Amino acid sequence: MTAKVKIAVQEADFDHAQEYARIAQDNNDGAVVTFCGKVRDFNEGNEITRLTLEHYPGMTESVLAQICQQALQRWSINHLTVIHRVGSLDLGEQIVFIGVSSAHRGDAFAACEYLIDFLKTKAPFWKLEATHQGERWLDARDTDEVAANTWQQGEA
Repeated sequence: MTAKVKIAVQEADFDHAQEYARIAQDNNDGAVVTFCGKVRDFNEGNEITRLTLEHYPGMTESVLAQICQQALQRWSINHLTVIHRVGSLDLGEQIVFIGVSSAHRGDAFAACEYLIDFLKTKAPFWKLEATHQGERWLDARDTDEVAANTWQQGEA
């Protein structure tokens, strides 16, 4: 079976229900796992007022395609969707959608977690947080690096 893959980097919001319906349409799949990341109002002890995401067009999509290909090689996946927004986002807005369908839940859960761990550490996005004290660029978190390294060591 050839997996159906959708990768998008866009400013526009996405419809979670529509994306779920697209990957849940195949009766060969017994599992659909989704993840949706949102802009939260705090980070590292500071109150956040806004988040801006920048990327390199072309390079970012290429890295996302590589990460998706790695997931497809590790697990039995039927449908895979990665949508990442860029631009200026308000609190509560959706940032990222990952959806995976598979015949079995283990593959779907593992692939979804793998995709978000590697997306957070390998995909070239730059995050600028706005706080009441000013703006600051964010680095990848140590906990995200540890999670990605765990996959590379085959422990997850």
